[in-house]
Amino acid sequence: MINIVVLFPKAEDAKAMKSLLVRTGFHVVGCCTTGAQAVAMVDELDDGVIVCGYKYPDMMYLELRENLPEYFDMLLVAGKKHWAEGGGGADSGIVCVEMPLRTRDLINTLTMMAESVERRKKRRKRKPKVRTSEEDALLGKAKSLLMERNGMTEEEAHRYLQKTSMDTGTNLVETAQMVLDLAK
Repeated sequence: MINIVVLFPKAEDAKAMKSLLVRTGFHVVGCCTTGAQAVAMVDELDDGVIVCGYKYPDMMYLELRENLPEYFDMLLVAGKKHWAEGGGGADSGIVCVEMPLRTRDLINTLTMMAESVERRKKRRKRKPKVRTSEEDALLGKAKSLLMERNGMTEEEAHRYLQKTSMDTGTNLVETAQMVLDLAK
């Protein structure tokens, strides 16, 4: 479940948005009425989405976006003229939902953003697998065979193994084993 921070200049608007999001299954960690509060709250979190309006007592949404960490996404809820004039939109990394707000559009957009945040989180957690010495030896044998039989350099042999691995949907070690098995 991703973290969601709600930011609107009026406390009652922020609470209403939080209530709507919680009713539809999202995890809202807090409501804010100023950009500074939102930045402080976001700094304590790993990642997530900030759902906000375009103007706050202390800053505008573009300034807020500049102060957000790169791992936090922004969902701007505003009239089209506000985000179009301010340079918002796809180019700035800000996702917008136009006012007047349709609940279904908000929920669908936020769901899509949540899935994107989850994918990013999984990619960050993935650590490259360390090969064993046996696997390294197997790769070396396959490269040597390709170099000897096909007149490739080591770099060309490695690229060939990588490309074949991607094309066949197998990992590099399995591909090297296939090359060696075919040479028998």
